[in-house]
Amino acid sequence: MAWFKRKDAGIKTSTQEKKDTPDGLWFKTPKGNIIHTRELKSNSYVCPDDDYHVKIGSKEYFEILFDDNEFEELDENMTSADPLHFVDSKPYTSRIEATIAKTNLKDAVRSAHGKMNGSPLVVACMDFGFIGGSMGSVVGEKIARAIDYALKNKVPFLMISKSGGARMMEAGFSLMQMAKTSAKLAQLSEAGVPYISLLTDPTTGGVTASYAMLGDFNIAEPGALIGFAGPRVIRETIGKDLPKGFQSAEFVLEHGFLDFIVDRRQLKSKLTTLVNLLSN
Repeated sequence: MAWFKRKDAGIKTSTQEKKDTPDGLWFKTPKGNIIHTRELKSNSYVCPDDDYHVKIGSKEYFEILFDDNEFEELDENMTSADPLHFVDSKPYTSRIEATIAKTNLKDAVRSAHGKMNGSPLVVACMDFGFIGGSMGSVVGEKIARAIDYALKNKVPFLMISKSGGARMMEAGFSLMQMAKTSAKLAQLSEAGVPYISLLTDPTTGGVTASYAMLGDFNIAEPGALIGFAGPRVIRETIGKDLPKGFQSAEFVLEHGFLDFIVDRRQLKSKLTTLVNLLSN
């Protein structure tokens, strides 16, 4: 049985000295392409092999848009209350606390002002990681206050939407945010202050039915899911199969609900051109 015995140990690294590959070092796209996270970040979180736009949050969008990632956050410590004393599998307050601890976010939107290629800009960006990017009272209030800041200082406003819709735990309070934010945007329009709405994957529900589709320009990232109700609900309601690519950004653009689709790698430069055009 000499053939069964190893004559030379070969690899002599002890078990204690072996190191595991760090988590999150590589990213695999839905098509199976693999990219190092460092390269992914330098490419605005877009996979160069297949142009897949990785889902990102406010932290990454602020890095992409604000010069040198310098900005001043607005209302950063605002958190949700529980006016309805909602209880599902656990109290709403407990879920809020657990989500804050997990995501290090206070709610599903962050707002800030800074400069983009030297021009002032106010940005409100949603985070899907906070209860599915759901729109509650804090989301509506922070967006309204960001619009107020843009209105007072005559600075263009950019809204980046990424949401599953209204937050069920706040019921009617959540739905009221649709009207509140829409009214604020009407004031912005009357004052002639530019408003650009960027729809990312996914943008659905009451967010789509309010501020997400009210921009002077409505733009989207490639492949983003955009709609009110989900495809499954619509299919079951009308009893018919839906067209291929239904509710994709490309489908929505083709049917006239978007102005254009922008690759995230060109987002900052195209937004700068658009803001300068609208401001002048």
